[in-house]
Amino acid sequence: MPGTHAGGDARLVLDTEVAVVGAGAAGLSLAHRLCAPGPGGHPPGGGVVLVDAPAGPLRPPGRTWCFWEEPGGDWDDLLVRSWDRLRVRGPDGGSVTVSPSPLRYKMLRSDTFEQAVRARLGTAVTCVEATVRAVRDRPAGAEVLGVTPDGRRLRVRARWVFDSRPPPCPPPARTALLQHFRGWFVHTGRPVFDPSTAELMDFRVPQPRHGLAFGYVLPLDADRALVEYTEFSPAPLHPAGYDRLLRDYTHRVLGLGRFEVTGTEQGAIPMTDGRHRRRTGRAVFRIGAAGGATRPSTGYTFAGVQRQTRAVAAALREGRVPVPPAAHTGRARAMDAVVLRALDTGRLDGPSFFTGLFRTVPADRLLRFLDGDTRLLEDFGIGLRTPVLPMLRTAAELPALPRRPVRAHRREGNRP
Repeated sequence: MPGTHAGGDARLVLDTEVAVVGAGAAGLSLAHRLCAPGPGGHPPGGGVVLVDAPAGPLRPPGRTWCFWEEPGGDWDDLLVRSWDRLRVRGPDGGSVTVSPSPLRYKMLRSDTFEQAVRARLGTAVTCVEATVRAVRDRPAGAEVLGVTPDGRRLRVRARWVFDSRPPPCPPPARTALLQHFRGWFVHTGRPVFDPSTAELMDFRVPQPRHGLAFGYVLPLDADRALVEYTEFSPAPLHPAGYDRLLRDYTHRVLGLGRFEVTGTEQGAIPMTDGRHRRRTGRAVFRIGAAGGATRPSTGYTFAGVQRQTRAVAAALREGRVPVPPAAHTGRARAMDAVVLRALDTGRLDGPSFFTGLFRTVPADRLLRFLDGDTRLLEDFGIGLRTPVLPMLRTAAELPALPRRPVRAHRREGNRP
């Protein structure tokens, strides 16, 4: 266990092998992979300290994470629901329904995940709440400095520090969009949803001038669902704007009639071609969305977090320098840069692009492609099913475009 002592001037000092800042998907996943019982877990000899933000504005509200993988994943016992059929609808209402077997689309709630992981960790990890003021190198490792809710000054001295907090300034980028959304958990009191099929993209909503917008429906039962309005565009909307668009979608498009809103969620996920720094000091690293785990062209993050934290845990067990790997290949990030630029310039019609991919590419291959898990020849074949000339023009201009500072937007949630 980490060494602990409190100074006479209201200080809390902890000595440990590994410090993890932030107890979201990335921080908890890393702690779990380091300390879970069984062959995969191997607690570092000096212990693990997890520093979480106190309740308040620095701690995000409960949110939904979605991802796809085969049955039997690490978190299957925590899932709210999973689906083996996905549907995409074009602006004209024409739909394509696919079955991406052996993959399934999975839905996980952050509060369920947090409670379960904390219970699994037990006393293997020392958890402390504090507002972190600084993370920096020190001669024999690194340290985390902060203030606890009762006003004590916190100092965590560690061999390695992994920071999952969003950086104060996003990395410069040539294109910077946001995936911003608001969702309602609805209860209709009568069967109106198809529980077997997740509505991944429904483009029967008004489209913005730049980017794209779609509805998103995850049926939890025949009379319950998460219904969201999602937009890829440069800036978020006012909250009243989301509610107006959700009312239009649920009534005009879906025809739900009367229903009760039992909960809400809202978020904004950066979608940029910025280069995330995963190492910020000799012994300080960024993980999760802060370390580039978000797939730029889709906003999905949870699967990238799992790959990244699994690799970090393996490096620590094997005594290697635990630099978090890139969650997505260089080829995938290059393709994402082209897609984002093409969407932002209007050269690419987003609804036609995504609907066409689901209509012409085998579903399991397409989901692997969106997760960066396809081979070069598979990527080439998928590329031929996109608007080739606009994409080539965009790819040709990217090297000459400067990377500019990106405005930071407050992240209120993270569906993927």
